[in-house]
Amino acid sequence: MLTGSKTTFKVRQMLPDIKERMLSQSGVNARSRDVFGLRCLPGECVLQRAVMVRKKLTAREGRGWLSGTLFCTHFRVAFVPQDSPKPDDNADPVLLGDHDVALASIDKVVVVGPNRTKLVTPNSSLKFTPEELVLYCRDMRVICFLFDRLTPDAQVIEITYTIAKTYQPLKPGSVLSFQNAALGSVEMKQFLSNRRRDTHMNWFESTSDWEQELERCGASGWRVSSVNDRFEMSTSLPRFIVVPQKVLDTELKKSFSHFNEGRIPRWCWRHPRGSDLLRTASFQNNIYHEKDDIRNLEMILFGCQSSLCVVVELGEELPSPADIQLAHSRLRALCLGDISTSVSVPDDKWLSTLESTHWLDYTRSCLRKASEVACLLRGGHLTVALQEAEDRDVSCVVSSLVQVMCDPHCRTQRGFQGLVQKEWVMAGHRFYSRINYHRDNDKEEAPVFLLFLDCVWQLWSQYPSRFQLTEDFLLALHDSVQLPLFSSFLANCQRERCKRSQNHGQSYTPVNGWRDGPHPDSSSDPCDPPLPPVWDWALQYSKHRQDRFTQPVPPSPPLQPLLNGNLNTNPDTHKLTDTIPGSVFLFSRGTFSCPANLLPWRSTSSGIYKKSHRRAPSSEGVPSLERLLKAWALTEIPQGLTSNSGSQGPLDPFEPLLPVLMGPCMGLWKECYLRGALHAQAFSHPISANHPHPVERLAAEVQALKDKLSQASAGPDVKPPIKTAERRLTDANLNQNTNNGTFLFPASRPHGTCVSRVTAPPTSTNHQHASSRGRPPTTAAPSRSSHRDNSSKHTFLFGHSSSTEARPDQRYHPAPNTAKLPKSNGSVAS
Repeated sequence: MLTGSKTTFKVRQMLPDIKERMLSQSGVNARSRDVFGLRCLPGECVLQRAVMVRKKLTAREGRGWLSGTLFCTHFRVAFVPQDSPKPDDNADPVLLGDHDVALASIDKVVVVGPNRTKLVTPNSSLKFTPEELVLYCRDMRVICFLFDRLTPDAQVIEITYTIAKTYQPLKPGSVLSFQNAALGSVEMKQFLSNRRRDTHMNWFESTSDWEQELERCGASGWRVSSVNDRFEMSTSLPRFIVVPQKVLDTELKKSFSHFNEGRIPRWCWRHPRGSDLLRTASFQNNIYHEKDDIRNLEMILFGCQSSLCVVVELGEELPSPADIQLAHSRLRALCLGDISTSVSVPDDKWLSTLESTHWLDYTRSCLRKASEVACLLRGGHLTVALQEAEDRDVSCVVSSLVQVMCDPHCRTQRGFQGLVQKEWVMAGHRFYSRINYHRDNDKEEAPVFLLFLDCVWQLWSQYPSRFQLTEDFLLALHDSVQLPLFSSFLANCQRERCKRSQNHGQSYTPVNGWRDGPHPDSSSDPCDPPLPPVWDWALQYSKHRQDRFTQPVPPSPPLQPLLNGNLNTNPDTHKLTDTIPGSVFLFSRGTFSCPANLLPWRSTSSGIYKKSHRRAPSSEGVPSLERLLKAWALTEIPQGLTSNSGSQGPLDPFEPLLPVLMGPCMGLWKECYLRGALHAQAFSHPISANHPHPVERLAAEVQALKDKLSQASAGPDVKPPIKTAERRLTDANLNQNTNNGTFLFPASRPHGTCVSRVTAPPTSTNHQHASSRGRPPTTAAPSRSSHRDNSSKHTFLFGHSSSTEARPDQRYHPAPNTAKLPKSNGSVAS
């Protein structure tokens, strides 16, 4: 074992020579694409390797340990199992293997020695030989490697220092170096240039793509405009936007200056019942409004509807990017922990600490707002405009969630990918700033897209049979965000992507032949590697992993509307006949209002507006909005539970999948946030890792006893009870209570129960890492830490076993608003 400062100094002096020698050796072998059993990418160089290393497997991987060889290249940390098959040199390259992690995804490196742990940085000095190497990743994974007693000490120290020196980007240019390491070789550039895109997916990059979406949604009365083809009207909007057919491009150009960043109201999606969903930035109050501008603005805002427009304000109820970043940082610190520090959360306070992160509160608020918008759209024949100050963050979340809830196509893999392309990539979400790959702009960093994926997972966990995509797909997309290799995430808008692609000669050429010149401040260079889209899954995962992205979806039964007394559960029959055309209302905090400054041109004192409108609607003329929400809150007979066929969920495929927002039914994404917590902190010894955690064993025993009791009480001749509708909870505010409890694992509810087991992951306060370098794993006794884990205090609740889908009769329903709507300040458009 190497100890003492003199020995450490000598090893650190040798590292540059060792690194240079490994680079020269691997440069020759990399051309063969097979270096010591590692299948290298073209041009990839192996910097260091360590033999006889064991990788700790997670519960998803089957637990236990896997023996093999650990590599560090200038692109990734790779692990090759001992009995892995020989790589096929004729196969297409895959960026990361099943046991690999990209250097850019590593957040910190921790080593474990005899009775001590240490955080390793590029300037660290080790005074002990590590026994374990723990990699904390930005995608919430924790990867642990155990060095065998026969692993040479020099290899252990060298690979530890090599990983610590190469993973951490010290300047913005290091991300480009990472991209060149993976994709910069001549062979890789040629390979990527010949890749073909998925033709079955809508990329929303051309006029035909948007026209295809209009045809799919049946959105007549709308057209695709190329008014922003040169990004002169708005630098953050896409080249093509969808506007009403009756608005000409010459009139449309006058409207951009009236909205923040020129992000005018534009079409996103049409509900099958005839309602349109729009997105818009906030109005500019300091702009003078001409008579023609007013007419064009209202034609855009009302779209193809003439009766009613509801502006849904998102900024007041939903979290800001700073709030999302703070909540995610707290969640990360809680779920991952840190074995290099002694600070940890006690088990009996883990759930309350989780609640204090507010991550689940923000998830709940986004789902609640999307549910309200989905209920409004279901009414038919109105326009719902989502308004956010900049229209680039939470509006992406809400508009996407509404379509996931209401459109079965968006719950398929290709449909969901097209949805992300439309509402995030092309709509101008600041991926590059929000993800903060360079880690040099913390003020702009906010995982808004990860919050959206969590919301989708909440819907998937309550309605799994309604989704073709699976949890594996959501996890793969979640992890790909942290990999700075994809054009989808390495820009803030389509304009920036166009500039980079033009430097590579791969830009789309508009019809008029325009081609923008290179920007003087652009960091891209013609020599930079071409970046693939994130949807090229064959470049990231094996065929076996891709097969787990989807599942078969049963065909939707025909629509059978149910009547509950005198109430028709299809509010579209009302047709909003009592609403005066030209009415505009603001929907905020669950209520409707008509503020004077909602439309700035309608509150002006000039006579221009008065000439173009006839009269203002009264408060008694618009009860239809209240009916849209009340109809959902009063429905008592859940569709799909009136027969023994076992089908659950709404019969109409376009009925929104309204989530249950009560505490017991909102779960923590265990497979994402806790996939590194238990196996990284609970046990270190191979023998102990093969056994389940004491809390898991106790939970299994309690559940087995409950199953036996239920069988004994039911008797052998009693048939399983038939599912019947339970009494409707009349207090709609139950779904809006954010303090009803936090359940780590979403309820699986076979009998409509919304109760779930809660287990708090063990902390690492008193955890001692067992030394395994002096004893073989087959004869070692369990470590002492496992005995302490058995006697430590844990907080857990046990509930009834349940089905995989939420009961539709317990869906979220907006609270009925009994107050009359205030008098509108709008008038009838001429």
